[in-house]
Amino acid sequence: MANESTVSAANPAPLGLAGFALTTILLNIHNAGLYPLSVMIMGMGVFYGGIAQLIAGIMEFKRGNTFGTVAFVSYGAFWLSLVFIWAMPLTGLPAADPLSMGFYLAIWGVFSFAMFIGTLKGKTIGKLVFGSLVILFALLAAANFTGSHAIHTMAGIEGIICGAFALYEAAAVVINEKFGREVLPM
Repeated sequence: MANESTVSAANPAPLGLAGFALTTILLNIHNAGLYPLSVMIMGMGVFYGGIAQLIAGIMEFKRGNTFGTVAFVSYGAFWLSLVFIWAMPLTGLPAADPLSMGFYLAIWGVFSFAMFIGTLKGKTIGKLVFGSLVILFALLAAANFTGSHAIHTMAGIEGIICGAFALYEAAAVVINEKFGREVLPM
C-alpha cells in the first residue's frame, strides 16, 4: 500500500464544472422553452449538479482550495435546494411563489457576483463562467419578479451559454492535463 503522503490527488475541478455545466445546460434548454420541466432535470439536479459538485467541493477542501470548495459546495447545495423547492409541494408544503423565487434567484446572483470578483485574478474562462452566471441569475430573478416570458426565454439562452463555458473549462482542464500542455486555451 502506498504511503498516503506520496499519492497525489486528482483535480476535482473538472468533475464539479461538468456537474454544473450539464445540469445548467439541461435546465436552461427548458427555460428557453424547448421542453417542460421533468424528472430528467430533477435527477440531474440531485445527482450531478448536486451530489457530484458537493463531492468535488470536499475534494477541493482537501487540496486547500478555498474558492473551489466554496463554489462547488455552494452550487451543489443550490441544485439540491432547487429540486427540493420544486418537489416538496407534492408532499403538501406550500409552493414557492414568483416573488419568493425572484428573491431566491437574486440572492444567488449576489453570491455569484462575489464569486465572480474572486475570478478576476484567474483565467479568462473562469471569468466567463461566473460573469455569465451573474447575468443568468439576474435574468431569472427579473423573469420571476415581472412574470415576463420573454425574459425567461432570454435567461434560458444565456444559461445555455453559461453552461457551455463551464463545460469548455471542464474539458480544457482534463484535455490539457492529459496532453501535458495547453491544447485548449483557458
